[in-house]
Amino acid sequence: MAPSFAAFPASEHRERLARARKALKAAGFDFCISVAPEHLYYFGGYDSWVSVNSPQALLFSVDEGEPAIVLRNVDLSLVRESSWVTNIHTYHLLLEDPAALIAKVARGMGLKGGRVAIETQTYALPMALGQSLAAALAPAKLEDATFLLGDLRVVKSPREMQYMRAAARYSTAGLAALRGAMKRGVTEIGLAAALEHGMRKAGSDYWSIPTELAAGPRSAGGHAAPRDRVLAEGEVVHAEFSGVAARYHAASLHTMAMGEPGKRARDIYRLGIESLRTGIAAVKIGVPVAEVEEASLVPLRREGLEKTAMMRFGYGIGIAYPPIWLETLQIARGVDRRLAPNMVFVLHSCLELPDENFGVIQGGTFAMSETGIEMLAGSGAIDLEVY
Repeated sequence: MAPSFAAFPASEHRERLARARKALKAAGFDFCISVAPEHLYYFGGYDSWVSVNSPQALLFSVDEGEPAIVLRNVDLSLVRESSWVTNIHTYHLLLEDPAALIAKVARGMGLKGGRVAIETQTYALPMALGQSLAAALAPAKLEDATFLLGDLRVVKSPREMQYMRAAARYSTAGLAALRGAMKRGVTEIGLAAALEHGMRKAGSDYWSIPTELAAGPRSAGGHAAPRDRVLAEGEVVHAEFSGVAARYHAASLHTMAMGEPGKRARDIYRLGIESLRTGIAAVKIGVPVAEVEEASLVPLRREGLEKTAMMRFGYGIGIAYPPIWLETLQIARGVDRRLAPNMVFVLHSCLELPDENFGVIQGGTFAMSETGIEMLAGSGAIDLEVY
């Protein structure tokens, strides 16, 4: 019987695990101890955010054999309701050593030595846990496989796309609520409350990054949390938020104004929209991601404002747990990768002018198919909305 809250059939998880084993083996690994919660979910179906304070791991050999999950005993019901994995081992926090248990389970699965893959670039592996695991697993050696495993999630399956579209609907509901809340006297927190309520009311799961929302002189902050301040006439406000379905995220990024803004604000917004349009126009199957960002910078260079583009032009998005929703795909200069069908990514124009206390962010979540690019969430390259 399938777990009561399984988002995918065991067959899809097993297919993903087979791809992981093939990639790990080709890279010379002998075993994998995956600790990133998005990978425990992607490969094992285990849906839980608690890696932030309780070590958890999915263990599997690069050869055949059933995987195992190690987790804190208080979370046993969570793995049973969501995961197809039945080889489960638990520990009691503070009374038992999770690293020692993980090593014991790994040896019981045949690990004797060699190279062990693990995600060293995840918040779920603090230095203390990493050192304890390294000591407990010796003479086997832990080596980073963050991108190797993460890259397996970049191209989405048909069932994953169903969740991405559901997440986009929740994000769209949040954007509609945000627009509806743009009234005189509203605070930044009031706007955030409206859009978050809109997403939750529509059916959204919890999101992995706090709602970003900043107005007026705070708009130069690209990752600012909303404050209890009333929007003034003529202020520009931008927000970044995401709807979530079965842990799949679809982000919206939107800028608008409370009353008519000044000429400088309108000019910067128009430039940001031009940058967004030119970047989107460069998105095609097989195109290097670096070329996409280069295209987005052409209008900014013409105006001598390239330095205001402080963020990458885009990044992959999908399964996520706090504190981030970014995947390993980066659409930026210096990255050697090409776009492919069934990738899903955020594209945005983010122009920040901290010396002028002003900034705009505009974009959304897009899906790449054989026929082109489709915007799933966000309002994209539109004229400035004034309320």
